[in-house]
Amino acid sequence: MNTPKEVINIVSHLAINKGSYKIRKTLVLAFLAGAYIAFGGLLAIIVGGGSPEIAANNPGLVKFLFGATFPLGLILVVVLGAELFTGNNAYFIPNILSKKQSVYDMLKNWGLVYVGNFIGAVFVAYVITHLTHIVNTSPFIDSVHNIAIDKTSHTFLVTFLKGIGANWLVCLAVWQGMAAKDTTGKIFAIWWPVMAFVAIGFEHSIANMYFIPLAIFEGADITWTTFILKNLIPATLGNIVGGAFFVGMPYGYLFGKE
Repeated sequence: MNTPKEVINIVSHLAINKGSYKIRKTLVLAFLAGAYIAFGGLLAIIVGGGSPEIAANNPGLVKFLFGATFPLGLILVVVLGAELFTGNNAYFIPNILSKKQSVYDMLKNWGLVYVGNFIGAVFVAYVITHLTHIVNTSPFIDSVHNIAIDKTSHTFLVTFLKGIGANWLVCLAVWQGMAAKDTTGKIFAIWWPVMAFVAIGFEHSIANMYFIPLAIFEGADITWTTFILKNLIPATLGNIVGGAFFVGMPYGYLFGKE
């Protein structure tokens, strides 16, 4: 297993590489990451959302089922390699603290990756899920609608705070994945924190780029404006805080010094 100091060295090297990617490469890798997270969301809907009787009698168990299947997306991102906005919220911070990279490099990457993630997630929502009618019957359609309605029903502050919790755990999952040296270890290390944030009900902006547009495509009474203002903006801001200030900054400060 890699030590925390060794993980920071890996993070630093990866961040420098990410900052040097050409725009086209960054966008393609970001599209893939958005799609991978969407596939995890789709699997969670099929397994967790397809268990209404369990949900009625044991809501905690169905939340676990939802959380247990969703990590597929981040596992694909880390093991295969892709650009995920939420993970990148932490990657660049140690190098910025040590002045190895500029804030501009970080913001450029975040902006490109955010756009690419959005395109990838919405592509899977519309082309792979909506057009194939995978979730257009009960109980799946009910789950799709209920997820989106719940995610757009909270105040800005609540969604923001849930966004912090989500990416705190997601970035810890990425960090743990880098601590492991083999594929099995990486999968196991990533699975636990991601399962936890989903089962708890935190807000992950990239996952929501799949869940809520899918509900819109499937006829939910939610507008794109509602999606952006009530969920995407506060969740994104919370994710930035959770990744940058609760993972990248403390670990960069503690273990990033030469």
